[in-house]
Amino acid sequence: MEDVTFVVDDLPEAGELITILGPSGCGKSTVLRLIAGLQPQFPPTSGEVLVFGKPVAGPGPDRGMVFQDYSSYPNRTVLGNVEFGLEMQGMAKKERRELARTWIEKVGLGGHETKYPHELSGGMRQRVAIARSLALHPRIILMDEPFGALDPETRYSMQETLIRLWRELHATIFFVTHSISEAAYLGDRVYIMKSGPGRLVEEIKLPRPDESPLAVESRNDFREVVALLKEKVHGGSAKKRSGTSD
Repeated sequence: MEDVTFVVDDLPEAGELITILGPSGCGKSTVLRLIAGLQPQFPPTSGEVLVFGKPVAGPGPDRGMVFQDYSSYPNRTVLGNVEFGLEMQGMAKKERRELARTWIEKVGLGGHETKYPHELSGGMRQRVAIARSLALHPRIILMDEPFGALDPETRYSMQETLIRLWRELHATIFFVTHSISEAAYLGDRVYIMKSGPGRLVEEIKLPRPDESPLAVESRNDFREVVALLKEKVHGGSAKKRSGTSD
């Protein structure tokens, strides 16, 4: 991977939702793991990764990670999974359970606190992973194709849930996806990467949709944005450009 350089400002109460598109093997997940400070991709072989102006030295509570593979602890209930990070931070049992229950409600899993991962659907397990990450109140949330294995209806629901929680948290989210329409719906900005070697070739600013993903997909302006992204993913030049809703 080479020539991957970008800056995202950390503005109070104004976090961005940035989607990353590109073919398999272009380094999308590597970018997330470098920001997270996760091995084996971290540390970088050249260059540096700065978070809040300081070099990344490893994982930290200011960055949360959500993976595609429903990363839950099979021997813990929904409540136990969501409170795990808080427990590792040394938070008192009563306090962490109250906070975990709050986030379980926020992601739409109220009433399922005592269930184990094997009793949940894929969408529900991904909600558990999101709640566990957000309960720690990270400033940066890194999401590696978290909805990639979900059916379309569940995927739409999860996209709406993510937008709602993001607006509440004001955190910055980096969201890797293979879905062009998902990138267009979720992203304030889309970073497009190419392979051979992996590199960042384009940054496109997008308008924020004001409807559900299912409703937005039938709008002409949204289709134009999707067509623009498709053109850039499968060809196009390495220059910065803005998509509009005109």
